[in-house]
Amino acid sequence: MTESSTTLDVDRALKAKHRAMWALGDYPAVATDVIPSLGEKLVSACQVGAGDRVLDIAAGAGNAAIPAALAGADVVATDLTPELFDAGRRAADRAGAAVTWQEADAEALPFDDASVDVTLSCVGVMFAPHHRTAADELVRVTRAGGGIGLLSWTPGGFIGQMFAAMKPYAPAPPPGAQPPPLWGDEDHVRELLGSRVGDVHARTESLRVDRFATGEAFRDFFKANYGPTIAVYRAIADDPEKVAALDDDLADLARRYDLGGGAMDWEYLLLTARRAG
Repeated sequence: MTESSTTLDVDRALKAKHRAMWALGDYPAVATDVIPSLGEKLVSACQVGAGDRVLDIAAGAGNAAIPAALAGADVVATDLTPELFDAGRRAADRAGAAVTWQEADAEALPFDDASVDVTLSCVGVMFAPHHRTAADELVRVTRAGGGIGLLSWTPGGFIGQMFAAMKPYAPAPPPGAQPPPLWGDEDHVRELLGSRVGDVHARTESLRVDRFATGEAFRDFFKANYGPTIAVYRAIADDPEKVAALDDDLADLARRYDLGGGAMDWEYLLLTARRAG
């Protein structure tokens, strides 16, 4: 077997694993119950308007795609895990939003060069394992002068620290895969996009989350509904001591971020740019 075919097989296996991971639990519940406002925030920052051709990469159940459609845009929502689309279609129907749903890999988008007016991703493309490849793709499909909008959890924020807490319990990532929260580092994203974009605006903000009364409530919700968390617990299921230790670590993390009454601020980076001509 040649080196290139071996690499392709490894990549296919990794993507299959990612697809299965995000199908675990109930990610649409996370999007609608915990972070529902983030999609609207991103769409507003991108100034999406009537007639815009919008591509939502790693759209999940349409947290950004649906508000973009409600703004009058012609929206295609893509994701590696089409199992999430059923919930998205139901949400779009309830909202009266017309969205086209299409399975697609963020690192190999099935769209022509410069075919999109606005390319966006709300805590989505950050989970593509090869950051450079994903960045190349989102720039490629965006027309000259078109908008790019990314909303990503920061490394030092709550979700970034949740991934740091889970890392000692998770299997080692394959060679070349990069940590998702790096997309929440402005310097990293600017380097990925490089001179291919201009008019870059980046700001760090926080989402107030007050759904979880206790650290244990947060842990149990993510343990039951969030694919990456479920996958880590499955990896250590045969080791009760590790399960108990991770239980404690996640509950302790939520308690450290508790501002009182169970409220937490989850930090994210919001970055918009324009594709250079």
